[in-house]
Amino acid sequence: MSQPPGFEDHKHLDRVYRLQKALYGLKQTLRQWYERLSNFFTSLGYERGKVDKTLFVRKINNDIILAQVYVDDIIFGSINKNLCQDFVFTMQGEFKMSMMGELNFFFGLQVKQMKHGPSSVNLNTAKSS
Repeated sequence: MSQPPGFEDHKHLDRVYRLQKALYGLKQTLRQWYERLSNFFTSLGYERGKVDKTLFVRKINNDIILAQVYVDDIIFGSINKNLCQDFVFTMQGEFKMSMMGELNFFFGLQVKQMKHGPSSVNLNTAKSS
């Protein structure tokens, strides 16, 4: 550990100080991020979940795409691969984010996606930065 740039104590460079109280505004950061993301999703025609407010659903003809937000991770999926590709393109055009690939684990549960079948869904994860 080292002292952060601009906050060095030149008399005690060998010390690192523990913060007793969170800096003002940091607790609001996630709320503002969620509000920004929520507004963006609703502007694209997504509906926010009635029970789970971090779930967004968009219906396009007979297809749907789901996006689940968890802090700075987004899990999204659809039976229609084109909707997933459009989602990635749209999100990367608006936010700086990286694709984490196919979803394999979620809250400690292993997810196995089937390649074939009438109910196969493509689930992916993305991380904003």
